[in-house]
Amino acid sequence: MKIVFFGTPDFAVPSLKILVDNGYDVAAVVTVADKPSGRGLQLHESPVKKFAVANNIKVLQPIKLKDENFIAELKSLQADLFIVIAFRMLPEIVWTMPPIGTFNLHGSLLPKYRGAAPINWTIINGEKETGVTTFFLKHEIDTGDILMQEKIEIQETTTAGELHDKMMLIGANVVLKTVQLIESKNYQLQSQTGEIIHAPKIFKDDCKINWNQSVEKVNDFIRGLSPYPAAFTDLNGKVLKIFSGKKIIQTIEHEIGSFTTDHKSFLKFTCTNGYFEVENLQLEGKQKMNVQDFLRGWRN
Repeated sequence: MKIVFFGTPDFAVPSLKILVDNGYDVAAVVTVADKPSGRGLQLHESPVKKFAVANNIKVLQPIKLKDENFIAELKSLQADLFIVIAFRMLPEIVWTMPPIGTFNLHGSLLPKYRGAAPINWTIINGEKETGVTTFFLKHEIDTGDILMQEKIEIQETTTAGELHDKMMLIGANVVLKTVQLIESKNYQLQSQTGEIIHAPKIFKDDCKINWNQSVEKVNDFIRGLSPYPAAFTDLNGKVLKIFSGKKIIQTIEHEIGSFTTDHKSFLKFTCTNGYFEVENLQLEGKQKMNVQDFLRGWRN
């Protein structure tokens, strides 16, 4: 079975690696074009490209996915199956090309959390469970028939970054199992049923903390955006990113949204039913640090 793998970030690499390690014929990878970044604006390759080059796998980097030359080259590979992980939306001319079809690994238990940011929204909404889903692509995004699902428990302290890393490894195993299932030809597709929840892309303005909520909701919001893009608030006119902290549920004695500190060991913000005590933060123009180090050098 000949495979073409579509992916870009670190999240996709373990899935590509597990296919290669298990002897599957990955004819090519399709990834984003190299991008200039850093002070010298040097071209940087995607993690998927780096892995492919290191393992002598053909790399395609189209600017436009409907480009005639790209489509022709893709057809010439005569792949049986396409696999998509953390890549942009494919045009129909691409995902309908292989005879078996094209499947995607998605970071939620579909149909819950369809969209670009399932990991973040799952935690923001206080879910206790999530998972990964492999499904065949069809025209409407994240709606195709399910091949496999595997559940993942979310702890009370889990951040989006921690869930991402856990899901990345679990997802790779599910991708391998899915390919083996397809290869066996002994599988039954399941249509998506149940509650539909959307997980749209998160923009900077979406990351501002609303202190006029319960401590529990504020904590979920901060965990769901940590470490990236990071929840933030205003601290004396400067942007303060907050990455972690703890909930203190008690009767409040300060105005909601205000902060209190002893200038040594704690910085707390007032919510509707208690206080959120900051543990790790980053003030505009400064490095990320723990609250004690921050308070030692901060003058408000």
